[in-house]
Amino acid sequence: MICFGYSWPELLLMSAAAIVVDLLLGDPKWPTHPVIRIGQWIGWLERRLRRDEAKWATPSRLRARGIVLTVTTVALAAGIMMAAVWFANWIHPWVGYAVSVWFISTTIAVKGLKDAAMLVYKPLVRGDLNEARKYVGYIVSRDTQQLNEPQAVRAAVETVAENTVDAFLSPLIFAMLGGAPLAMAYRAANTLDSMVGYRNDRYLHFGWSSARLDDVLNYIPARISAVIMPLAAMFFTGMSAKNGWKAISAFASKHPSPNSGIPESAVAGALGIELGGINHYFGHSSERARMGWPLRSLEANDILRTVKLLYASCGLMMIGVLGLWWAVQ
Repeated sequence: MICFGYSWPELLLMSAAAIVVDLLLGDPKWPTHPVIRIGQWIGWLERRLRRDEAKWATPSRLRARGIVLTVTTVALAAGIMMAAVWFANWIHPWVGYAVSVWFISTTIAVKGLKDAAMLVYKPLVRGDLNEARKYVGYIVSRDTQQLNEPQAVRAAVETVAENTVDAFLSPLIFAMLGGAPLAMAYRAANTLDSMVGYRNDRYLHFGWSSARLDDVLNYIPARISAVIMPLAAMFFTGMSAKNGWKAISAFASKHPSPNSGIPESAVAGALGIELGGINHYFGHSSERARMGWPLRSLEANDILRTVKLLYASCGLMMIGVLGLWWAVQ
């Protein structure tokens, strides 16, 4: 199989190398970082597509313009990345490998996800709940001012669990299939969802296509997580794979997202905790489906346990990618 000029073994090896780069370097917040540029583009184009909105806005027109935003952003991200990879290969094949590995690594955010979770964990163990609330606000859209410690822990655990798919499994799988261009196309779609994919008055129609595309792209990776995460829990952490699978079967379908309930249920079952419950958004309460069984109360160390499971899942996928590379040589 040849994709964007690379054989499948080359795609697999570059994907594995990109995991290592992300684990070592994380996600530098450089102004030139492609995800930052994608976010700037989305904001710029949204403002232009919604100019004088009060004069023309209807649900169908908002959806149509939202589709323009979605298609344009994903196509542009993939196209620019194809051009960058082609130009790097034109200079020298090894430059092409280096460019591909680097850009794939920018679509993966395992270390960045761990770092964000630790910003919540460290104040909690110091007893500084206000500081923890501040950093929870960096990773969730819910109101954080009144969170108690278990609620702050739950927010961090849910974020790491859900993003085990969005920030790791999905971009890795797309990189394995299509290198940096396909991985960056996925990251553009996921960034769209995080910026405009809300079910609120502003984005219900305009963000509809972005939210649905993100659901489609994460559908298979989320179901792969139903295998990977419990196995990682069993082999690398000593947590309960059986309870992880039982929780997925019992609770995942109750989540409002067709995908997020799977990793969240897996974590809840493996750790023996309950996720979900009442969240507050802009002064309004919302009951999120409950995942897992409350065998014990949430505690700060559950953030560490969830990060450990994230890294264990990363390690298991790394073994799988290298094993597949060896098999297809």
